[in-house]
Amino acid sequence: MALTKDTILKIVKPLCPEVGNYEHREQFTILIPKNKLLNVAKELRDNPETSFDMLIDITAIDWLKPQSRFEVVYFLYSNKFKIRLRIKVPVEEDDCTCPSVTGIWESATWYERETFDMYGIKFEGHPNLRRFYMPEDYVDKETGEPVYPLRKDYPLMGVPDTLPLPPYPEKYGELQ
Repeated sequence: MALTKDTILKIVKPLCPEVGNYEHREQFTILIPKNKLLNVAKELRDNPETSFDMLIDITAIDWLKPQSRFEVVYFLYSNKFKIRLRIKVPVEEDDCTCPSVTGIWESATWYERETFDMYGIKFEGHPNLRRFYMPEDYVDKETGEPVYPLRKDYPLMGVPDTLPLPPYPEKYGELQ
């Protein structure tokens, strides 16, 4: 028996009637609000018709727009059906939080920390949410606010006086 888009939607719609969906390059994506994430994720993992038993990755997209600036993106895999699914959850800039799925997939522990460190999205309920790559005190020197390197409003040359930049090769001339 093959797992189809219709089966996924049949399982998700009772939990989240407002689910959106699309397919891009043969990968199916569902869009759900963050308040439905935990119920939908648990059902997709536990339902024998889907069996999305593996969380492959979590990342985010910064659209740099007023409404739903960010999307948290979950990449799932079903070992039983050998199929992938992407879940996207919109996140507002003024409420930059999302529920943690570490209780559903333990691998989310690392992925959520990385997404927090790079985008500043806080995962509520995460057992140890802290920076992953950047130092804990990685902040804007002028404002004292934390900075997140993968946000689109991050300065292209980095935050002055926070991390040393590599030497600029002389053959390229003076830095403008």
